[in-house]
Amino acid sequence: QVQVVESRGGLVQPGGSLRLSCAASGNISRINTMGWYRQVPGEQRELVALSPFIGSSNYAESVKGRFTISRDNAKNTVYLQMNSLKPEDTAVYYCKVSQRGISYWGQGTQVTVSS
Repeated sequence: QVQVVESRGGLVQPGGSLRLSCAASGNISRINTMGWYRQVPGEQRELVALSPFIGSSNYAESVKGRFTISRDNAKNTVYLQMNSLKPEDTAVYYCKVSQRGISYWGQGTQVTVSS
């Protein structure tokens, strides 16, 4: 089993920045994809950013140029640097880690962008 734990989100003013982290632990052999998703009430969970083990990262159009995903494979950790935050970025952010075709989700962390 793999456990996935996100850092705490928070309340940020519009235009501000926040960095989320997510650490995987447990029965880890080789993690392939690590990514961030977000969800607002009443809507489907959507991809924010994805980091494959090999290759370029992918971003949702709405966050390109503002968010950056990075990972530390030695620590089984993925980060999401969020800059120029907008009220529409308010959501619960989830980390997903994939290994051997199985996906593991974190519990989610609330990010609120408001003045």
